[in-house]
Amino acid sequence: MNRIALFVPLMVFAILSLFLLKGLDRDPTELPSALVGEPFPSFILPSLANDQELLSERDLDSQVVLVNVWATWCFACRIEHPMLNQLAAEGIAIIGLNYKDQDQQAIQWLKQKGNPYLFNIVDAQGSLGFDLGVTGAPETYLVDAQGIIRYRRVGVVDQRVWDDEMSSLYQQLVGEME
Repeated sequence: MNRIALFVPLMVFAILSLFLLKGLDRDPTELPSALVGEPFPSFILPSLANDQELLSERDLDSQVVLVNVWATWCFACRIEHPMLNQLAAEGIAIIGLNYKDQDQQAIQWLKQKGNPYLFNIVDAQGSLGFDLGVTGAPETYLVDAQGIIRYRRVGVVDQRVWDDEMSSLYQQLVGEME
């Protein structure tokens, strides 16, 4: 009986190790979102272009849009930004969610790097980001014309990600509007 008791900690360690190793093969960009299939959260926040103008989830209605969470402090956003400019030039509707940033720095960024956004929501305190479950920037949400979140991408949207993960769903949702 004593010898079996000696192996119990080893068996517990082995079982815990298996669970931990299983988690290592997961892709961190494939974070599940409880909001996929749910309405975009309600909000009333200022516009980056005019802090007197208040925006809400109703401003997303009646069109298929990408909602892109970005900030000037985000290095990966610098990598992603040219792709967003390209998508906007192709007619893809993109709304910015400027996340925990300084307004003047964000305005300067858009002047220097181009502005792919129809408009920008200022989320200085991170309240909308919290409601969305944002883990950092960049994150991009695909929202249908009824305001339902259909897809969430954590990380940079580049040409490969657009082609492999987002383009066909975007086109399908746009087609459903017609």
